[in-house]
Amino acid sequence: MTALKISMQALLVLTSLLLVPLVLLHKGKGGGLSDMFGGGITSSAGSSGVAERNLNRITVGVALVWTAVIVVLGLIERYDG
Repeated sequence: MTALKISMQALLVLTSLLLVPLVLLHKGKGGGLSDMFGGGITSSAGSSGVAERNLNRITVGVALVWTAVIVVLGLIERYDG
């Protein structure tokens, strides 16, 4: 059970580190921090619709893996301890 726990923890760290830049890559909707750093200026030259859809799919996929890993780690802690 220890090897499974360690591998789940490593996967949690990897997905967490991957999820942060994926969320930050999304195009800003206007207002807030994205405009503060010049996001409003480059909004017309942003990514195409296909790239944005693919980024959405990847982000949702990584978020689902992240959620599943948290649930598995919770179950391991519940039955291990």
